[in-house]
Amino acid sequence: MIEYIFKGGKRYWLTIGALALLLMAGAVAYLMQWNTGLAITGMSRDVSWGLYIANFTFFVGVAASAVMLVLPYYLHNEKAFRKIIILGEFLAVAACMVAVTFVLVDLGQPARVFNMFLYPTPNSILFWDMVVLSVYLLLNIIIGWVTLDAENKGVTPPGWTKPLIIISIPWAISIHTVTAFIYGGLAARPFWLTALLAPRFLASAFASGPALLILLALVMRRWGGFDTGEESLDKVAKIVTYGMITTLFFLLLEVFTIFYSQEPEAMKHFTYLLFGLDGYYGLVPWMWLSIILMCVSIVALLNSRWRRNPAVLSAVCIAVLISIWIDKGLGLIIPGFIPSQSGYIFEYVPTFPEIMIVVGVWSLGGLVLALLYKVVLGVRKS
Repeated sequence: MIEYIFKGGKRYWLTIGALALLLMAGAVAYLMQWNTGLAITGMSRDVSWGLYIANFTFFVGVAASAVMLVLPYYLHNEKAFRKIIILGEFLAVAACMVAVTFVLVDLGQPARVFNMFLYPTPNSILFWDMVVLSVYLLLNIIIGWVTLDAENKGVTPPGWTKPLIIISIPWAISIHTVTAFIYGGLAARPFWLTALLAPRFLASAFASGPALLILLALVMRRWGGFDTGEESLDKVAKIVTYGMITTLFFLLLEVFTIFYSQEPEAMKHFTYLLFGLDGYYGLVPWMWLSIILMCVSIVALLNSRWRRNPAVLSAVCIAVLISIWIDKGLGLIIPGFIPSQSGYIFEYVPTFPEIMIVVGVWSLGGLVLALLYKVVLGVRKS
């Protein structure tokens, strides 16, 4: 099936070329970081996690969201997902690769990642995060490729894929749960010290991942001639609706608990995020934009007529992605460090090289996804 990658029209090669150029621009910026260190980023001693880890968290959620298609299709025989399931599995592959790459670029010396293999530490949450991400990536590559190859040959997928599919379902939940434990286990950071963090992660994942999948399916229909069907898009849109409602509900629970209890340390972080603190308002407009987009997208998704309109659905899915990226990225990572443990406020602003590295990693994911989807198109049209 690899041969399908090398067959394509002008639009396909322009897309590959554009993604490759952005990837190279990101690589150049990363070489600057390699030579100079993380000093070229906006991070500091006070804010040691920034745009890289924010994107890592977001894309782990996108990868985990594939379970929302795998579960109804393989366990409940929901035929509406038959055509779109492979797009979800390959989206999980690309998202996992992007998430792992963001961890690598966040390391001052990436070679140190090998220490996790050479000196495994089972008592470390980071070790288990590496394990679950690596295994989940492998599971989706095997399941997606083998089932697509069977379709290409006109045969039934081998029986041994079914146990792997069953394993992938709880494994998808585990990758985002373990990621939440990385933050929730830091007792010195009250902003993250909540048992609700893992459920919040999963709820937002089940909104953002399917929303991105809908956009990709609409692009495939418009320019690839591959139609997953109206019923599948409507069912995935309903998943996005429930995910967004739950995400907003969990956020309101956090806000109520913190401000009603008047717990001073946690209140400072939420006050900075929502209203500003001591004259610093860096994240306030971003977070309120996220909340507004959440509310608007929920209202639009609850209207079945709007939900079934491709133009409206596309706009709503973009709003969902922006909202979740802000809430789960900037709104989750940065306030955990502001104010610092000593009460000092140092606002984080990403630098241009840092942004270019992020664009480069996104382009890597886009390139992998474009190549995988080209194989899907080749098989489905052959």
